[in-house]
Amino acid sequence: MPISASALAAPVMALAFPAIDPVAVAIGPFAIRWYALAYITGLVGGWLYARRLVSAASLWGGVPRPSVTDIDDMLVYVALGVVLGGRLGYVLFYNPGQYFADPLSIFAVWQGGMAFHGGLAGAAVAMALLARARKIPILSFFDVAATVAPIGLFFGRIANFINGELWGRPAPDLPFAVVFPNGGPVPRHPSQLYEALAEGVLLFLLVAAVVRVAGFRRPGLVTGVFAAGYAIARSACEFFREPDPQLGFLFGTQVSALEGGVTMGMLLSLPLLIAGLWLVRRALDREPRAGEETA
Repeated sequence: MPISASALAAPVMALAFPAIDPVAVAIGPFAIRWYALAYITGLVGGWLYARRLVSAASLWGGVPRPSVTDIDDMLVYVALGVVLGGRLGYVLFYNPGQYFADPLSIFAVWQGGMAFHGGLAGAAVAMALLARARKIPILSFFDVAATVAPIGLFFGRIANFINGELWGRPAPDLPFAVVFPNGGPVPRHPSQLYEALAEGVLLFLLVAAVVRVAGFRRPGLVTGVFAAGYAIARSACEFFREPDPQLGFLFGTQVSALEGGVTMGMLLSLPLLIAGLWLVRRALDREPRAGEETA
């Protein structure tokens, strides 16, 4: 995206990008990157929290709930769904031309390129298959996953920052703007950290508050709150995030640092927002399942 001359002017203050090696651990030719650790930490952290949630009968009332064993299996299903769906979503929505020209590069996941919306769809399909096999209501799985998903989002966005990718728009006058190694000499919004706060911390607290008040006695309520909350948080952060260079703005053009057209992230979040609001309305229109479920 073209950068204005004013954006190239020397900033009053700017932070140098922290020199963090993207490789966390290297033993000979074997290397573990922070990005991979973020995925592992998010999945394991969510799995442990999910086990506690399904063990708390008071949160469920009379709603059928997954067992701890179901949650153990869900970890494997979700991991596969996130990776496959995230990669496929990135290929189809963000860079189809490159991958259709070189199909084998689709499998080069170590080079980066994952889409949250694709990963969410992949995880949803995986959980639906597991729920059908175990004869458990799909929304019971979805509500648990929605409660723990912000954990993975938080660590994923921190990994994006460490990798120096998905940086923000130019912000030469911002005291805490960051000059990213691959983002040119212009100080930029650390939008990855904004997303870690909004999609990770704040969304986690919002969903946890809903669980604390309503539990899982209204199937779909937690899922709806998460979906709508993520869509709003992601769309808000898109105003600070630099659009993908191969796409730019889908509609409209940038006028200032906080203005611009519609991005792919905003477009993909719209159906998520609609679905989330519909689920919330549907859940609130139904009476909660009272009583404590017995084993």
